[in-house]
Parts: sequence; C-alpha cells; structure tokens
Amino acid sequence: MAEAEADVAVPPRDQPAPSARTKEAARRARRHRRSVRLGPYAFVAPFFLLFAAFGLFPLLYTGWASLHRVELTAPGEMEWVGTRNFTRLLDDAFFWNALGNTITIGVLSTVPQLVMALGIAHLLNSRLRGRIFFRVAALTPYATSVAAATLVFVLLFGREHGLVNWVLGTAGFGPVDWQNGTWSSRLAVSSIVIWRWTGYNALIYLAAMQAIPDELYESAALDGASRWRQFVHVTLPGLRPTILFTVVVSTIGATQLFGEPLLFNGGAGATGGADHQYQTLGLYLYEQGWVNHHLGRASAIAWAMFLLLLLIGAVAWLLRRRET
Repeated sequence: MAEAEADVAVPPRDQPAPSARTKEAARRARRHRRSVRLGPYAFVAPFFLLFAAFGLFPLLYTGWASLHRVELTAPGEMEWVGTRNFTRLLDDAFFWNALGNTITIGVLSTVPQLVMALGIAHLLNSRLRGRIFFRVAALTPYATSVAAATLVFVLLFGREHGLVNWVLGTAGFGPVDWQNGTWSSRLAVSSIVIWRWTGYNALIYLAAMQAIPDELYESAALDGASRWRQFVHVTLPGLRPTILFTVVVSTIGATQLFGEPLLFNGGAGATGGADHQYQTLGLYLYEQGWVNHHLGRASAIAWAMFLLLLLIGAVAWLLRRRET
C-alpha cells in the first residue's frame, strides 16, 4: 500500500492549478488573435500618420486658405472671400497661359519620351552584350539632379556658343534664340524632361516585357511573324496596362513641372520667359505665392492643379475599366 502511494505523481507546490493554466492559455490565445488582427494596422500606421501630417493636412489647409485673402507676409491674418480666388482664375489670362504651356510642354515631353522608352526597352530585352551596363546607364539621368541637368542643357542651348546652334549652323540653319522664342523655349524645356525620364520609363517597360511569356513569341515565330510583327501583336498588347500607367504618371509629372522651367532661364525667374512663353502652372503658383505674396490665390491654383490631376486619374480609370 505504501509503494502504491509512492507511485502517485504529486504536482509541485509552485505549479498553477489546472483552472489557472486554462485561463492563462485562454489569455494567450486572445493576445495572439488580437496581434494577428491588429498587427497589419500597426505596420502600416507610420505611413498613414506621416501621410496625414505631410499630405492630408497641407491639402486641407490649402483648401481652407484658398477661400481666404491671405498674404505671405501675414499668414495668420485671413479674410473670408469664399470662392473669389477661384472665380478670378477663370478671368486670369496668365492662368490660362500657364495651363496651355503646361499641356503643350507635357505633350512635347511625354509622347517622345514614352516612344523612345519603348524602343530602348525592346533593345535591352534582346540578347545584347553588356546589358547590365546599358540598364544602369539608362537610369543615370534619373539620378541626376534637376539643377545639374538644366545647367548642362542651358549651355547646350546657348544662343552664341551653344552646341545645338553650332550643329544647326553646320547644317546651314541660322542660330535659334532658345530661351526667348516661344516654341523653341518649350522644345528646350521638353528636351530636359525627355532626357531625365526616358531611361526610367524604359526600365519599367523592360520589367513588364520580361513578364510576357516566351511561349507567345515562340508561337508567333512558328506562324512566321517577323520581329516587328511580334513587337506590335505580342509585346504592345502585353504592355498595355504598363503603358497606361506610365502615361498617367508622366502626365502627372508634366502637370507639376517646376524645376526645369524655373532654372532654364535664371534671369526670368518665375515668369517663365519674358513673355511667359514657358511658364507652367507650377511656376505660376510659385509666382503668386512666393513672389507676389498672395497665398490665397496660390492655394486656389494648387487646388485647380489637384482637380486637374483627379480628372486625369478618372479618365485613366475609365480607360482601364473599359479594357477589362
């Protein structure tokens, strides 16, 4: 009888009772479920906090300021004017001039830029020796600062000693006043944008091209399709969503164009040339807010640009929905 009592396991005194262990396991299970449910929100919370501080709040404050008369010299003194700053834009010839210049420079820079990017991506996607070097070289202009790139192009487009005019002179053409001409200055500013962003878009197209299945090209080759027909009937349809994405992003970038036209002629400043011939919406906003000190009008221009971007996004969404 004594041996039987010795075989019975006696729990240690510090071990919790079975009911306590059950409660502890239940608490751990609740903590695990809570962490699984709330963990993703905790990971993305820093982004939304920063976005609220540096994105949403400035946007809402700019909208509030656009409804007031407020000067840069006294930003705390606001006078309610309602939608007057917006109605003034409708009769502002400089605003419409800036909008027209923005659209013109956007088209002149976006269309050639994306066409060239498609060609470069197609070449980089082929069996080319030293592909890594050319891919890095294509991205180099994107890494160059706007100031450095614009300074180089200002020298290239110089009237007296610029390389572009020298090349035109050897071909029998007269010198072009790139900074003071209307279309010449727009072409020069567009060329800076093209140089900076073509390689970046080419790498985006290259990544999308490499996702197209090889079986499609093999089937097209078996059907006797040439490389050009493969590019037209296989590559371009496969790149359609990517092309739409780059068009939207490039259009947004063109709408916000600021650094290149500002630095293209340092003497003109925010006016965009002697006749405002290449003043974009970004430059006009800067002129109203930081040169003329009219923060209310500048805020109205900023919201007009924001509404324009929303319109572009809506058009892109409709096109994308129509495709699918």
